[in-house]
Parts: sequence; C-alpha cells; structure tokens
Amino acid sequence: MSNGKTIAFFPEGAYGPALNSVGIAQACKALGHRPVFICDPGFRGVFAEYGFEEYELSLSEPMPPEEAARYWSDFVDKHIPSFRKTPLEQLDNYVRECWEAIVDTARWAQKGLPAVLAEIKPDLICVDNVILFPAIKQCGVPWVRIVSCSENEIPDPDIAPYLSGCAAGDSEGFEKFRRRYREVLEPVHRDFNQFLHECGEAPYPPGVFVEESPWMNLLLYPKAARFERRNPLDPERFQYLEGCVRKEAPYQIPEFSVSQAWPLLYVSFGTLGAGDIGLMKRLISTLGRLPYRVLLNVGDYLAEYTEVPANIHLSPWFPQPSVIPQVDVVIHHGGNNSFTECLYFGKPALIMPYVWDGHDNATRVQETGHGLKLSRYDWTDAELATALDILLRDEAVQRRLRDTSTQMQARSGARKAAEILNDLLRAQVEAKSHAC
Repeated sequence: MSNGKTIAFFPEGAYGPALNSVGIAQACKALGHRPVFICDPGFRGVFAEYGFEEYELSLSEPMPPEEAARYWSDFVDKHIPSFRKTPLEQLDNYVRECWEAIVDTARWAQKGLPAVLAEIKPDLICVDNVILFPAIKQCGVPWVRIVSCSENEIPDPDIAPYLSGCAAGDSEGFEKFRRRYREVLEPVHRDFNQFLHECGEAPYPPGVFVEESPWMNLLLYPKAARFERRNPLDPERFQYLEGCVRKEAPYQIPEFSVSQAWPLLYVSFGTLGAGDIGLMKRLISTLGRLPYRVLLNVGDYLAEYTEVPANIHLSPWFPQPSVIPQVDVVIHHGGNNSFTECLYFGKPALIMPYVWDGHDNATRVQETGHGLKLSRYDWTDAELATALDILLRDEAVQRRLRDTSTQMQARSGARKAAEILNDLLRAQVEAKSHAC
C-alpha cells in the first residue's frame, strides 16, 4: 500500500505464538506497514530485539520479578508429574488448570487493553491466542485470528479433537475425549461466559473459548500435514500459511572434540519442557553414548548440568530457524513452530510430546510420514537409537520431507500472511472511500 498502516500483533505470552507473529510482522514491515506488539511485561524486550515497538499490558496480577520467577518454577515442578499422563488423563489437572489461568488472563487483559488500543490506534489487529479478548472485537477495526497451534484448534466432526492426540479415524476416541473435555471444563467455561456477559458479549457454546474472525483466520498448518475435514474451511475467511518461519541471525555450529562426520541432532522441548531436568539428564546420558553431535536447549537451567559429554553442546537458547537447516534430525516436544519449521526445512523429527497440542502434532508427524512419535518417558536406549537411525536412513521419509520443504518454501507463509493482511487493509481503505 502507498500509505503504511499500523498493525497491532497480540500473541499469547508464550514463545511459539510470539515468534510466529514476529515472522508475519517482519513481512508486513517489508511491505511498508508499521507492526507493533502488545505484550505482557514478562515478554519485555522480546519484540524490541527484532526492531518492533512494544506496548505492555499486564495479563496477570503484577508481582516482583523474583516472585514471578518462583511462580514459573513452581508451576513447572507441580506439573512435571502430569507430563507422564495421557491426553485424556491430563484433562483433570494440567488442561483444566491451564484454562483457569487463561480465563484469568482474559479478565486481566480487559482492564487495560482498551486503553492500550486507544494509544496504538491500530488499523488492524492480529491476535494469536486460544481465548477471546472482548476489547479486540469492540475496538472498531478489523481483527484477524492467527492459529499457531495445531489446525484442529478449528474443530470438525471428522478430525481429532484439539489436545487429544487421537489418531485419524478413531471416532470412538474422538467422542470419549470431547465428552470428558466438556465435563471437566464446564465450571471454567461457565465462569468465562459470565465474563463475556459482563463485557456485553454473547456466550459461547460448551467448551468453546474463542471464535473465528469474520474477516480472516490464518492457520500455520502446511498442506502436507492438513487434516481431511468433513466441512472444508471457506477460503474467503480461512487461509493456510504453509508454516510461518521468522528470520534469525546466522548460527555457527560449534566445534566438537568428536568426529565432525557424526550426524548433528538438535534437541529442544520448549520453555516448559526444559524444566523437566530428570528427562533432560537421561537424554544427555543416552545421546552421550551414541555417535551423534548434539545441540541441546536447556532453557534457564544450564547450571543444573555439570558433567556434559564431549559430543553434546548445551545452551539456554538457540536461534532455531538458523539451526534447523544445518542439522540432520530434530528431537522436540511437538510445539507448532518446531513442527512446521522441521517441515519447512525438510528435517525429520522425533517428537516426544508431553502437553497441549504437542500430542496432536506428534500423532500427525507420524501419520503423514514426516517423522516419528516416541513416548516421552517409556523408551529404552535401544528404542531411541533405532528411531534416530530410521529417520536418518528411511528414503521414503527423506523424499517426502524434500517434497514438503520445496512446496512450503515456494509459498513463504510469512509473506503470504502479510499479503493477506495488506489486501484486507486495502479493502478497508476502498470501503471508506466509497462510503465518502
């Protein structure tokens, strides 16, 4: 557009949605727009590091930094036992408590979000979250929903329910999970509908916490992993992005005091998974005895590891989109950014899920022949070694990944998203012009 517009991005306070939005914002900036970010104080500086303005909004009761750090540490410690449970078993604990916290964030956001939006004066809002913020709908400008989690966040009778990890065609499992999901979350959902009523919004159906945008909904899922829906999504309001990979600074692979010919692995379980130190130490012990070089993301827990094998390099953080193209296999938790980035760069994934849509993505990567699913805890050293060997040597998997990567990179999800947003803004300008 000849005159750049202000686009407010409001991702969930987690690195997956946040960094996905960065990729789209980078492409919007290249088109001449002004992307800005609304973020919780805990994410202060994350978006500024990429050159974007930040507008802070408290999504929870403010607390001193040391108390906030302790809260997160306590949260991880409390829920690590839940990581061993099935998706169905997690509904009564991890999932329910997460939804309670998410509803609380919506209530807190409503206190300050109208004022923040009034300060920004956006022409368009992009929200990537699993819950509705009434102030977004009430701002008076178009808003776009970004679905950076698994595609089944948009439900369909013929696909696995969101968070279930069910295999394709398991209709009995679908119904069992849906029924229990509604039962467990009924009181949380009732509280949320009361909040909607207080904000002048209509209630949602049981189990639903967010609606589709009437303007546009962007899904990260690539065509190669897409579900077979009974009711196809209308392309006028739903567009698939074929992933959405941000640009990061180049990464130099460190020198290892082992053979440089050994295949290179990248291991990352996200911010939450890094707190599972017992599992991480077990992986370090096993991978330390195998002929691989390993880059392993340990988050904020680097000090916990005092003895590290020579073939393993630990770091609190890696610029993932710059690392994955250089490795041979990725071991991850099923987060959607990791899921789509592996497909985008054509790298086989061994997914060891533990919560949320990681279960869905782990099932999907195996169903579509782009990788393997492995239990997070119930594996032997031999099973892990065999899975890695299969991913390195299986020609069908490698060929499928090459085809998927070629398709995704030819389309560039971030650029496609920016063009969709640009068209939406242009349509709004033209509509106003005709009205005058």
